[in-house]
Amino acid sequence: MTDKAPLKIHDLRPAPGANKAKIRKGRGEASKGKTAGRGTKGTRARTGVHLGFEGGQVPLQRRLPKLKGFSNALFKTTYQVVNLDKLGELFPEGGDVTVETLVAKGAVRKNQLVKVLGTGEISVAVNVQAHAFSAAAKEKIAAAGGSVTEL
Repeated sequence: MTDKAPLKIHDLRPAPGANKAKIRKGRGEASKGKTAGRGTKGTRARTGVHLGFEGGQVPLQRRLPKLKGFSNALFKTTYQVVNLDKLGELFPEGGDVTVETLVAKGAVRKNQLVKVLGTGEISVAVNVQAHAFSAAAKEKIAAAGGSVTEL
């Protein structure tokens, strides 16, 4: 390249010594062969350990019990719970209480079964429609002059 000629892209070269040849490990004694940079012996020098190996400790898949038997837990019924004191707060003047009104007031989630429990006291007459009631809730609602309807 001369001083007067413009710089051209095909004239560009890396600085001397900037490019080093890649080390080709495991290709013979003269070029990092033999152990290929992995030291001598041991797990890391070899292909490694199998999935789930925990260093000789009993692995997780052997510590856990096998699935055995039958469980009714898959078939249990879960309810959204509403207590009587909460009904008293939400409906201070009494009236009709349905699942839809409870959902609208944020007491339960929609498309779920609702059960009314007898925790707390209620002093107003409410006509409650729900999927289930505890015995104490039925007694207290009836004592306050209300009614209970199971859906």
